[in-house]
Amino acid sequence: MQSMHDARAEAERWLAAAREDLEYARYAAAGGHHAPACFFAQQAAEKAIKGVHYLHGARAVIGHNLRALIEHLDPRDAGLDTLLDVARELDLFYVATRYPNGLDAGTPGQAFSKPQSERALELAARFIDAVTHLLGR
Repeated sequence: MQSMHDARAEAERWLAAAREDLEYARYAAAGGHHAPACFFAQQAAEKAIKGVHYLHGARAVIGHNLRALIEHLDPRDAGLDTLLDVARELDLFYVATRYPNGLDAGTPGQAFSKPQSERALELAARFIDAVTHLLGR
């Protein structure tokens, strides 16, 4: 079992990585690369929520489904439960933003647009803000 100091440091490390992914997502969106922006926004949220798992002493956190990551937190946090619908929306960006076979037609670059990347950035920022608040920062 990790010490509380080590668990907090690990959570902070994951939150820092989440912020880096969100910055990259913003950079990609600004350059018109909306599919990667949506994907990295999802990744930012994923890393933020995984940080909470590490804060609670997890040794390894497997999976990419944001909703499931929130639902499997032990203990659960009511503030993060409010992000379940946000999680469902961001989860849609995990596969389809990267792989053509995740779409009915075209490529991810053709399928994703500025309004979608703007929304993804907004949703990822909500995850990071919630985790930042949870960590008392």
